[in-house]
Amino acid sequence: MSADVDPLPRIAVLGAGSMGGAILEGVVASGLATGGIVATNRSVAKAETLAGLDGVTSIALEVDEGGNRAAAASAGIVLIGVKPAMVRDLLGEIAPSLAPGAIVVSLAAGVTIATFESLLPEGTAVLRSMPNTPALVGKGVTGIAAGAHADAGAVSLVRRLFETVGAVVEVPEEQIDALSTISGSGPAYVFLFAEVLTEAAIGKGFSREQARLLAEQTVVGAAALMDASPDDPAELRRRVTSPNGTTERAIAVLQDARLDEVLGRATDAALRRAQELAAGA
Repeated sequence: MSADVDPLPRIAVLGAGSMGGAILEGVVASGLATGGIVATNRSVAKAETLAGLDGVTSIALEVDEGGNRAAAASAGIVLIGVKPAMVRDLLGEIAPSLAPGAIVVSLAAGVTIATFESLLPEGTAVLRSMPNTPALVGKGVTGIAAGAHADAGAVSLVRRLFETVGAVVEVPEEQIDALSTISGSGPAYVFLFAEVLTEAAIGKGFSREQARLLAEQTVVGAAALMDASPDDPAELRRRVTSPNGTTERAIAVLQDARLDEVLGRATDAALRRAQELAAGA
């Protein structure tokens, strides 16, 4: 940890599943969590997967029913990582135990800041976040939106927390659902592309192992090149697409298929579902 970077306060991750666990591991690796981290999971088996991490206290709720309350009471930042349907019950459980000044951060899709604020003590600083799965390898992008009582200091702390697993974009809450259709669901779009490209390679005579290597490393390499370049994707694409060459023919097929319209419809469908979740559908 750099000497000029302030450490984070004690952190509680309530429901440290895939996403909560990824963020937890990123914070541990950063060295910023000098106040320690406490994580809860329902089962002993899940709790044991985090128990060996440096500075982490991992609680299995099946053997410690008061684990969520105790974790919340000890933390300056409380991450809510349970499934959306479980959020209300969890907030009701921990509300009386929250430490004064604690910041509560939602990882739950479709649950509004207003819902959190209505179930927590008056004046609680609440932020809503939308991380994505590349956070598991420190390459995530997280959208964060601040509630009415989250001041600049609270936002800065939460931003630094999520920066341990990638980039952070601050948006008003009304944009969180739209953001989820791009960066939240986006990795699945990329995985689908790699999946389909693999099948195309198999169709051209490559073994499944070779096809997977060709498709996956092409995606990984292209992403790394994009990350390293100051140029936008359109310019990078043009550099690969020689006039009258093979790539130009392939790109023409994709453009004729109106890939832009397909992605527009896909993200619109994701947004409609996010809105349905927020409405309780």
